[in-house]
Amino acid sequence: MFLFSVISFSSYSQLGFPYCETFDGGNVQSNTAFGGTARLLDGVIRLTDAGVDQNGYVYIDIPFPSAYGLKASFEYYIYGGSGADGLSFFLFDAETPNFTPGGFGGSLGYAQRNNQSGLSRGYLGIGFDSFGNFGNSSEGKTGGFFGVGTGLVPNTVVVRGPGNGLTGYPFVVGRRTMESGNDGMRPDNQFTISSGGLNTTRVTDPNVPGYRKVFIELEPNPLDGGYFLTVRMLVTFSPGQAQMLTIFDRPYYFEAPKNLKVGFAASTGGFTNIHEIDNLTVEVFDLDGLEEPLAKNIDDKASCASQENTFEITLNEVELFNENSEIACLQFYPSLEAIEEEDSDVCSRAKCRPENRVLELPQGVFRAADVGGKFTFFPNPDFIDDTVKVYFTVTDNYGKTSKGKYISLLIQESPDPVSLVAEGMLSNVDQVRKCEGEGVLLRADGDEDYFAYEWYLNDQLLPNSNVPEWMGVAPGRYQVIAYNSKNCPAASAYFEIINPPFPVIEIEDRIVGCELGVGLDIRDYIPNYDPSIYDYELESPLGIFFGNEEMSDVQISGKYLLRVKHKDLECWSSAIPFELIISTIPLIPDFDYGVDGTGVKSEEEGGIFIDDPIRFEDLSKGNAVSWEWDFGDGAKSTEQNPVHTFGRKGVFQVKLTIANSLGCTESIIIELPLKLSYRVMIPTGFTPTLQENNFFRPKTKGIIAMEIYIFNLWGNLVFKSEGVSTLGWDGKINGELAPAGNYAYRIKMSSIEGEVIEESGRLTLIR
Repeated sequence: MFLFSVISFSSYSQLGFPYCETFDGGNVQSNTAFGGTARLLDGVIRLTDAGVDQNGYVYIDIPFPSAYGLKASFEYYIYGGSGADGLSFFLFDAETPNFTPGGFGGSLGYAQRNNQSGLSRGYLGIGFDSFGNFGNSSEGKTGGFFGVGTGLVPNTVVVRGPGNGLTGYPFVVGRRTMESGNDGMRPDNQFTISSGGLNTTRVTDPNVPGYRKVFIELEPNPLDGGYFLTVRMLVTFSPGQAQMLTIFDRPYYFEAPKNLKVGFAASTGGFTNIHEIDNLTVEVFDLDGLEEPLAKNIDDKASCASQENTFEITLNEVELFNENSEIACLQFYPSLEAIEEEDSDVCSRAKCRPENRVLELPQGVFRAADVGGKFTFFPNPDFIDDTVKVYFTVTDNYGKTSKGKYISLLIQESPDPVSLVAEGMLSNVDQVRKCEGEGVLLRADGDEDYFAYEWYLNDQLLPNSNVPEWMGVAPGRYQVIAYNSKNCPAASAYFEIINPPFPVIEIEDRIVGCELGVGLDIRDYIPNYDPSIYDYELESPLGIFFGNEEMSDVQISGKYLLRVKHKDLECWSSAIPFELIISTIPLIPDFDYGVDGTGVKSEEEGGIFIDDPIRFEDLSKGNAVSWEWDFGDGAKSTEQNPVHTFGRKGVFQVKLTIANSLGCTESIIIELPLKLSYRVMIPTGFTPTLQENNFFRPKTKGIIAMEIYIFNLWGNLVFKSEGVSTLGWDGKINGELAPAGNYAYRIKMSSIEGEVIEESGRLTLIR
């Protein structure tokens, strides 16, 4: 089968394995995920710099079935620092929903570290440990070299097993690369994990001492479960003398999850090193256990001249036998001989070579997608009615490639262009706005005799659409493809039917007009009201309709409905209900005031003093339900009849705001002058022998200090008192009742506002 729509292939990375990266191109495949301090730098993946407390990781976000095992090789460079910590190669369950690295420091981003979880669903961790903590039981790790406990074991290669969270990651086996013994190396094969210390540089040449390359194999072990693990290292001890050393060659009995992913991590602490990865290859171990795809010759395809024809090789045309197998690569060749000349390098099979993605022949140009079985062919119109033959191979995501097969394509004549025309509209109009459910009759128009039609909505084929006309109702982009007698298509331009959405009307559930007999302008209550592009309609409780400007003076209370529509269309939005209430009871604020308990409020009544508690009495009308008082001195109250003391002189603007149950408010301001801070009333005489008026002292208000002096007519002081609490003169001199007659007084006082008052005069003692 073949498709004729024009496509452009996006640039994809390789799909699956082999994964081959030299990191020299300035970028990496999109399925390479970085974290922490890890980054691409100078043609390598640098996991850490030679700085303290560096943590970096990278993983390949490609799952591979564990059933086929794994082979991986990579160069690592550890150099330039004071000797810590190391790096790890790890595998983890590909079904992990959220990847998180393990603890760093001595755990090398794989195992747990104290209260820090280990690698999410970790399966295998191989640590290349310079400092010596990956092979001990410090920081909460499980197990370590025999008899070591939490002691350091530097220069080791250590394998740890599966774990998740704070459990697992057990010590499996370790090799001391600078010591002899059962878990060490022969003296002539001993080497340090790092290639050099402070100020050393990266060693990339296998002929130079310090070079390190790792080879890891996980051979499926179906009888005992897990894998047979082999770890070898290519190590250069002296110039030109690189040796392949076997580090481990033993079973790894842990059952693997169905799919795994690969990654690396490294860290530093108080000691440092640069940690880098280069020239990484990851491939399936059991290549011989995988089957090649089986492609077939394809003879049933045709193409149309002067347009890009799109095809896809389907599972009817190629068989994929390996578990979870997909088409990773489609490559074109001019002949079978060209396929046979292609080298069999594993990394070449992993992705399409650029030179094989595009093949130019006299009859036209073939172009393969980066991933999958799609390709295009653009025929040359000079070869109409000719047949072109191209040869191809299919490579799956394990790097297994099919034998070469051919595709035979007939080049047919394309029809004249077809136009999509909407009834009643000019041919150059490519869109129309309609109400939901309204249709537009669309017609395929051209100078060709068309034999078949396909109508598309949003690039999806409409069923039963082999007709020259189509009633477009649903919104979206319509296109018609008309076929000539050769079954070659002509595709029209797009025509769009738009059902514009109604604007959202957000209006209050209840709108209140507080002025009696005054209507409201409903437009003021419609957010983003815009009569230039919308029409609005208001329906009253009586069924009367108001539009746009007519909504400016609505005076009837009741339940209303509001709708909106686009000016160029006739369909209205759903009605939004709200209630309109016009107040019918006047709200009249009023109040009075007086000294609390006495009612005094005028000078004639004695006046109001600044320390008098003043009672404010609400006299408002109109069913007020709340009161807000502002006394003009910063104090406020919400009581209906509050009491307030001002405490200082002034003319205060007392404001009362009342509100009714509808939320309507009215205010009134009454001026309250406070000019009196004190009062002094001095009697002209007294009768010390009677029950009443038997002491001489002034009556005062607002006085905080007072001195009284009494003199006889010869000017002799006969009485003195200090303080406002004194009872005054009792009419005695030295304990004896003074003679009746006239006496003189002098009184000195201070008011609460600090004023000094002095009074003097005569008084009469009556007996």
